[in-house]
Amino acid sequence: MSVIVEQLTKQFGNQKAVHDLSFSAQKGEILGFLGPNGAGKSTTMKMITGYMQPTAGNITVCGDSPVEKARSVQQKIGYLPEHNPLYKDMYVKEYLHFIARLHKVSKSRQVVKDRIEWTGLEREQHKKIGALSKGYRQRVGLAQALLHDPEVLILDEPTSGLDPNQLVEIRQLIKKLGREKTVIFSTHIMQEVQAICDRVVIINQGKLVADDPIEQLQKRLQGDTIVEVEFDKTTNVDLLQSIEGVKTVKNMGSNTWEITAKAQQDIRPAIFKFAVEKQLVLLEMKQSTLSVEDVFQELTR
Repeated sequence: MSVIVEQLTKQFGNQKAVHDLSFSAQKGEILGFLGPNGAGKSTTMKMITGYMQPTAGNITVCGDSPVEKARSVQQKIGYLPEHNPLYKDMYVKEYLHFIARLHKVSKSRQVVKDRIEWTGLEREQHKKIGALSKGYRQRVGLAQALLHDPEVLILDEPTSGLDPNQLVEIRQLIKKLGREKTVIFSTHIMQEVQAICDRVVIINQGKLVADDPIEQLQKRLQGDTIVEVEFDKTTNVDLLQSIEGVKTVKNMGSNTWEITAKAQQDIRPAIFKFAVEKQLVLLEMKQSTLSVEDVFQELTR
């Protein structure tokens, strides 16, 4: 495992921002790190990167402890914090060359050129950072996090301020990086989690409430199976209720029905058979599942 967090606790006075938290992330995995505001996400990320000391617990990053070997760990991590700190009076290209020198990056001219291309900053590279939109400043922050080719990427709200087109580009970049690096990715945008992440860790009030692959997370709280169907003509509630496995039937208007069955039970074949027997044309049939957003709200309510 590239990143291992064991029984991590951070206390500020009488308040525990992070409480007995354990999870891990491995190479080739994009881990979605979620939680409501104040849940302890940014605090946890700062401890993993060595910028904040834990009150208790252990952290290992690529075999080293950020408590005992902070500089060594930081050389292995590319970090984009929530509040992206940039020198706004510097030009984009100048700033990236400056950061490359700090990291002692070899062949820095080519590396900076590559990172500018990766993050779509070609047209903005000769502008002052302070003149950029928030979305482009995020790109600069992501570019600097990638300069030293880190083994681990920790990205706290990396797509904040991006427009829809920029979102697609940065998502593709993060997915590409996730094939060969360990990526811990924090966001409040649930669609991004479903689009990018392999696994999700959710914390609430500093405590772990979920640690599952995306597919398993959506099944975790799944209650009744709900299927919405539309026929070409009117049918009878009692006839629909007679389908094997059906619990309830609700008319949604006209010839559209919401049919509920027990959890994990697929009643679509039985509905199709019913339509054939009753000589009904099945215009539409869709089975609803909980989204990541539904699960998040339920676990952090």
